[in-house]
Amino acid sequence: MPQNLVSDLWEFRTCFHRHFKRPPHFLAAEDGDLVRGLLPLCWIDEAASFGYFPGETWKGKTWLEQNRFPGECQGFIDELPVHCPPAYHIRYLIPPEGTPNSPRVVDETGYLFLPPAYDYNFDNYLGAFSRRSAKRLKRKLADFHENGVQYRLDHQPDFELLVSMNTANFGSDSYFHDPRFRESFRALTLFLHEKGWLRLTTVLIGGEPAAVDMGCIYRGAYTLLAGGTNPDHPGVAKLINVFHMRRACEERLAQVDFLCGDFCWKTLFHLTPRPLYLLSNETA
Repeated sequence: MPQNLVSDLWEFRTCFHRHFKRPPHFLAAEDGDLVRGLLPLCWIDEAASFGYFPGETWKGKTWLEQNRFPGECQGFIDELPVHCPPAYHIRYLIPPEGTPNSPRVVDETGYLFLPPAYDYNFDNYLGAFSRRSAKRLKRKLADFHENGVQYRLDHQPDFELLVSMNTANFGSDSYFHDPRFRESFRALTLFLHEKGWLRLTTVLIGGEPAAVDMGCIYRGAYTLLAGGTNPDHPGVAKLINVFHMRRACEERLAQVDFLCGDFCWKTLFHLTPRPLYLLSNETA
């Protein structure tokens, strides 16, 4: 398995497998004694189909993004429908390079902030906004700072604060409403912390926690994984997102991955869209 992305790491995915316990079903493309390709699937009982390992689900759909076909993929992809189990639904795929027959049905769109595109200068990024939009954003941020803004970084107990904020806001629609998902994330937090990759960012306004985000740094990419906000501070998500982006410029990171999700702020913030693809034999 390549290790270009944090989601490529088996240790990362095992944090979820440990709690969802989906039966693995890995397909290998062999050429003599050599393995040329691999498709790590698992059985998702409630969906009655196979999905990409580890089969973690939220509201019936797998959640982890940027799945891939490791190995020399072209022939493997071409023969996949023949050798795959009867029902499969493989989401969030990165299409392999140089494979014209690779999946091209768009599943969802992820969004990136790319500091190199702005010469690692946040003011250059703001210059991409219309004058009116930039003025409105700066005014909103200034309103928060009038009440006293502080940032608390990498305070590990704030993970529990993130969970409580998220569940308070979204109830049964929260990721963390499912104890399997919640405990998977808790295990992931410990794994990332041990590796020195974890980032927990907490915004304090007037000394009160207003928002918490969990992310990680891996090979120059900053991935935001989950967050929670205090409803007493509407619009605070803009403040914490700007903080992430400004910090990424200062640290000269290659990208900030805000993941998929149909939230209008991502297009308003001029983030770069990146489609991820679906391979499925399920009928609509």
